Amino acid sequence: MPTATHERPQSRVHVRVKVNSRAYDRSVPARLLLADFLRDDLRLTGTHIGCDTTHCGACTVLVDGVAVKSCTMFAAQVDGSEVVTVEGLGTDGKLSTLQESFRRNHGLQCGFCTPGVLIAAHELLSNNPHPSDAEIRAGISGNLCRCTGYQNIVKAVAEAARDGSKR
Repeated sequence: MPTATHERPQSRVHVRVKVNSRAYDRSVPARLLLADFLRDDLRLTGTHIGCDTTHCGACTVLVDGVAVKSCTMFAAQVDGSEVVTVEGLGTDGKLSTLQESFRRNHGLQCGFCTPGVLIAAHELLSNNPHPSDAEIRAGISGNLCRCTGYQNIVKAVAEAARDGSKR
């Protein structure tokens, strides 16, 4: 005798959010993760998903100017907020000062962690425009990089801080 499955339809919520200066008005599943909303619904694939537990930091984005791990935050939680992903750091198709500094200083190797590190570094420089190397290391400590050893990342953030123009 077949067994009936009793799956409840997933409830939906209405989300109005600005992502990288563009307004979105969407109905999404109530339990949709912000990382999945950004990647799958908005096709902003620069936000990476590495661990689903906040440990790696690859999914870090800014929500109202604060770096958050989008793999453990629901899309519904950003209703009325402004979100910035790595795609939103540059302007007019050009890299930001921070992104350019990463390129120039070889602050990445495989690139998987880079979006999250860039967002964390952007938040750090927004709050502390002239950090020491120790402050840079503390500011990006929620982001794991298995390739670089962090030296060139710290060097890149320090250079962007010295340049001081738009991050």
